[in-house]
Amino acid sequence: MRGAARAARGRAGQLWPRPPAPGPGPPPPLPLLLLLAALLGGAGAQYSSDLCSWKGSGLTHEAHRKEVEQVYLRCAAGSVEWVYPTGALIVNVRPNTFPPPRLQTLCIKPLKGSSGANIYLEKTGELKLLVRDGDRGPGRVSCFGFEHGGLFVEAAPQQDISRRITGFQYELTGRPAGSDLHALSAPCRPCGDAEVLLAVCTSDFVVRGSIQNVTHAPEQQESTIHLHVSRLYRQKSKVFWPAPEGGGWRGRVLTLLECGVRPGRGDFLFTGHMRFGEARLGCAPRFRDFQRLYRDAEERGLNPCEMGTE
Repeated sequence: MRGAARAARGRAGQLWPRPPAPGPGPPPPLPLLLLLAALLGGAGAQYSSDLCSWKGSGLTHEAHRKEVEQVYLRCAAGSVEWVYPTGALIVNVRPNTFPPPRLQTLCIKPLKGSSGANIYLEKTGELKLLVRDGDRGPGRVSCFGFEHGGLFVEAAPQQDISRRITGFQYELTGRPAGSDLHALSAPCRPCGDAEVLLAVCTSDFVVRGSIQNVTHAPEQQESTIHLHVSRLYRQKSKVFWPAPEGGGWRGRVLTLLECGVRPGRGDFLFTGHMRFGEARLGCAPRFRDFQRLYRDAEERGLNPCEMGTE
């Protein structure tokens, strides 16, 4: 029955049979109707999927066969959850817009306790390891350019696959992978002048404020920056709230522990993006340096957008 159900779903890259031309004909015999019902029922019971998320089980594969399951997602955000992973998955993520944006960035974040498989970026036949099975580190967000690639999720050999679940959240955006500091390459480097000006225009939040405190979570490899904000230029989500004592806003943003952020005096311009419901720090120059940069670009007509700098 399991083999028949797999045949009903269709193998990777295999087209469904062309339906017969309409016209009168004798009804199919009762045994054939029962077989079709069993096949369709078995296929529907093996996994659940919508345009945004997928959940399936490796127990539908025969242990001696290394099968590759195709998963198609057509959404800007969602999740993949693979229980008892065996064989492999190819996860095809595409935007739900037409025409699709030229630049696409895919960010993934492993679910807490995810184990049992390695996750690769597959592009033009090459695999790049993103998440290694057995890595007990934090579910760090990985972002990368994703024009025509896919995710290849390969189950690791296990003596006992019980209680193993491989899962991750994903977000697909039109921003370049290096548009904030939470990217795979050089995540803590200072932003250049052009990057700062672009960040002001494209970030999910842009505020002027000071660092009140920094707390570290070594087990998560993250630092939380607690901010007092004196000027709120933009926020697409409720990152910053009015301070209880009045006079500004308060909020917090996350960055990598390796960046070594510390409390300090003075005002900064904080920019960044939302990742999986969390505010991630992007470019953060000192505010006086940003003022000088912005005014110089304004005089030369090079500002990509306008904002007050006072």
